[in-house]
Amino acid sequence: MTVRPQPGRPAASRSSRPVMLGQNQYGKAENRVVKITREGATHHIKDLNVSVALSGDMEEVHYSGSNANVLPTDTTKNTVFAFAKEHGIESAEQFGIHLARHFVTSQEPIHQARIRIEEYAWERIPASDANSQFIGADEVKHSFVRQGQETRLTQITYDGERWEVVSGLKDLVVMNSTNSEFWGYVKDKYTTLPEAYDRILATQVAARWRFNWTDDEQRMPQWETSYKQVKKHMLEAFAETYSLSLQQTLYQMGARIINHRAEIDEVRFSLPNKHHFLVDLEPFGLKNDNEVYFAADRPYGLIEATVLRDGCEPRIPDDLTNL
Repeated sequence: MTVRPQPGRPAASRSSRPVMLGQNQYGKAENRVVKITREGATHHIKDLNVSVALSGDMEEVHYSGSNANVLPTDTTKNTVFAFAKEHGIESAEQFGIHLARHFVTSQEPIHQARIRIEEYAWERIPASDANSQFIGADEVKHSFVRQGQETRLTQITYDGERWEVVSGLKDLVVMNSTNSEFWGYVKDKYTTLPEAYDRILATQVAARWRFNWTDDEQRMPQWETSYKQVKKHMLEAFAETYSLSLQQTLYQMGARIINHRAEIDEVRFSLPNKHHFLVDLEPFGLKNDNEVYFAADRPYGLIEATVLRDGCEPRIPDDLTNL
């Protein structure tokens, strides 16, 4: 016969050990939810990857195995899908706010909820004009192609009183084919890189930005508009900056966002320098006039920095892989 240990009984033995529980959290990671909104023949898609992490009074489940304060991770998964129906998905941020508020306010042992969301964008496929009356293509409003520019991100943290919303993107690949230089740098006996006065500048942008909306008394940002405008200013700064270094371009991208979007106080970038080297074509009797390049994916320079509104303290982690 199997004898199950009684929850809470090992307390005496654990107090005799010089060990204590540190930070902990649990939840269900990477819940893929696709929500179709139908407006007659016109459909709209929201495609999210939602991860839930909950923390609070969870000492006993670690010490004794008592699940008395544990909301099953399967329940958190079900909540994600149910909320997609009950609340819809207006934006990744708004959906995360609904979830975080629910977990903290509905479960007394849960003191903080962190919701991380990746959003995958879909673009409507335009109908062909050719033979449209014959095949009905002019009425097709339910066909989509996955956009490949970037993945949209957001993280919502709620402790029952204050909110922290950090949004962003990753895998946004951009390139300037000119208006970039790199010279005047430190040189030592190991330096072989020639100075460049006209080079390709390319990077794969990972960015996070923190909103200054922190409580329900404040006016909530327009999440969809904010994302589009942040991306717009980021790309405009990249295109319009005559760059003497990727660091300079990074700063201009962040400064443009802070100066144009009052709802954002902090921007953090991680920019790998996607190097492009001129190919030596002289062995073939050809002159390479800044036309043919070798694109090297490794190793790469990695430029990272935070740009802040004056008077604000940084809160976005230095390592974006932890966010």
